[in-house]
Amino acid sequence: MKLLIDAGNTRIKWALADGSEADRGNWLRSGALPVGQAGELSQQFTGLEGIRQVWASNVAGEEIAQHIRNACGSVQPRFIVAQEAQCGVRNGYSSPTQLGSDRWAALIAAWHLVRGTCLVVNSGTATTVDALSATGEFIGGLILPGVELMQRSLCAATAQLQAAQAGKYASLPLNTADALYSGALQASCGAIERQHALLGDSSATVVLSGGAEAVLRNRLNVPLRIVDNLVLQGLWLIAQETNA
Repeated sequence: MKLLIDAGNTRIKWALADGSEADRGNWLRSGALPVGQAGELSQQFTGLEGIRQVWASNVAGEEIAQHIRNACGSVQPRFIVAQEAQCGVRNGYSSPTQLGSDRWAALIAAWHLVRGTCLVVNSGTATTVDALSATGEFIGGLILPGVELMQRSLCAATAQLQAAQAGKYASLPLNTADALYSGALQASCGAIERQHALLGDSSATVVLSGGAEAVLRNRLNVPLRIVDNLVLQGLWLIAQETNA
């Protein structure tokens, strides 16, 4: 039995998995909680039995890592770090270990789903847009603020752009709230579509995951594959290869 943990900037997601193959999200048990409530992780894990290994991706800092260690008790977690090559994916980053562990796990999961040229998009607090070649090489990617963070950043930095209510999407917005929301959405979709064009293959799949997936999916004009918990699936594959 393996406990998989994805500690992101906003939420900590986890899943309990067993068997010899990834269940594509059909975990035995799973859950999530805000990063600010990381001290409650041990309560989330109450009743989980038979855990032999814990695999974690953590981009939320050392304090969160310690909460994870405390919650796991005697089975100490293995925090993954991006490698030069793993699970069929080669890492083209200039300093391979500097690639975020969440991006690395997502790339591995996407490669095992697509086995070809694709764009891997994780849309949370930040949006990452990473390209995989037809042979499984990570050839580069972008990091940009997520849809909500773009809006909050503008409101915080500009006195006259305080939206009184949540905006709605409009092609040509006629109020501030809609202009903020539509601008953030268009900027995100534009970055994804421009990176997709750089792949040189209009049929290449965009593997889309993350909290903002629902607001992005209907605005993107590219082939899409929606996948929940991409990082957790990547952790499962890394655990399987390591144990083998």
